[in-house]
Amino acid sequence: MSGQSAIIIGASHAAAQACVSLRQGGWDGAITVIGDEDALPYHRPPLSKDFLSGAKELSEILIRPADSYEQINVEMRLGTRVGAIDREAKTVLTEDCEHLPYDKLILTTGARVRQLPVPGEDLDGVFYLRDTADVMQIKAGVADGKQAVIIGGGYIGLETAASLRKQGMDVTVLEAMPRILQRVTAPELSAFYKRVHMEEGVNILEGVMASEIKQADKRLSVHTSCDQSFDADMVIIGIGVIPNTELAQMAGLEIGNGIIVNEYGQTSDPNIYAAGDVTWHYNPIYKRHIRLESVPNATEQAKVVAAHINGTLKPYNSLPWFWSDQFDLKLQIAGLSEGYDDLIIRGDIENSRSFAAFYFQGDRLLAVDAVNAPREFMMSKMTLTKGMTLDKLIIADPDGDLKSAMKPL
Repeated sequence: MSGQSAIIIGASHAAAQACVSLRQGGWDGAITVIGDEDALPYHRPPLSKDFLSGAKELSEILIRPADSYEQINVEMRLGTRVGAIDREAKTVLTEDCEHLPYDKLILTTGARVRQLPVPGEDLDGVFYLRDTADVMQIKAGVADGKQAVIIGGGYIGLETAASLRKQGMDVTVLEAMPRILQRVTAPELSAFYKRVHMEEGVNILEGVMASEIKQADKRLSVHTSCDQSFDADMVIIGIGVIPNTELAQMAGLEIGNGIIVNEYGQTSDPNIYAAGDVTWHYNPIYKRHIRLESVPNATEQAKVVAAHINGTLKPYNSLPWFWSDQFDLKLQIAGLSEGYDDLIIRGDIENSRSFAAFYFQGDRLLAVDAVNAPREFMMSKMTLTKGMTLDKLIIADPDGDLKSAMKPL
């Protein structure tokens, strides 16, 4: 491998892990990470939480300090965009017309925000939340008593609402679907999060579609399709993300709902790999292709890719898991709940702020949403990883012994 070159496009979670894992696995050639932001790879989950609230600075959310990349001889080319990949010549073309040769190429290009197709979404004071630059602009306008309208009631929208509310802002969340978190969780969880946010002073309106954003006298107003309007000092849009597959598509790689990769993170070109939010990959636990916006997924896929480049076959078979922090709630999710036909709730979801919701398909455990319930999360994560299930009668009993609930499928 000496004299060979590995290029990683996208200075993301997956990139930060891939370069370290390459070195740990024996890669002694050049490693170059190319990122379009000026910042070193940083943790993205805190953007809508600790970074937005001011509890942490950029230096405190970096995945690794600058000197750690220097120590393993990784070149970081930040603030640089890649315009094209030439698979035949095995080069990447940067925006400043440099042709950089590679022997192995890893695409960790992540995803970008989905834009709201309404008039006024590009006005001053209207923000999306995806990177540090977005958050810095939002933070500059945060002040006690000011009004914020958040369009989108998914996890990003609700985390942002919680951060702004804790800083004294008057916050309204507009969700176009009949309930918040509709795409990702059960109606009972949606009702719980609506209750908590309302208790904390957030105004949540469901089934309300923004149709236009207007500006007058440095103030904004969000107008809806049912002729409502909401005044605001700032508007934040969080309606999902789109995988950045354009480079791969232009290079002729196979694309699905993301860049298609095999169990080793390899694309349809054996010298090009992908990891993280941008991949469309097969998950053996759920026996289907999925695309995950998840830090653990990005980290694990990067390890698999680096191992394969270094000659070690380590197929990807990780359980999807996620988390979300809002107010005093720590939500930990293990597994994917899609396709569930039975929901068992352990704890008082209607009055307390601690419970676990177990999603089943027949007798098979699919996933758990654990709110301030770390024991239930860890038990479910272990159960799903081992390909086992939980006894419904035991977990439904608040006094039931969780350790005895695990059983074969």
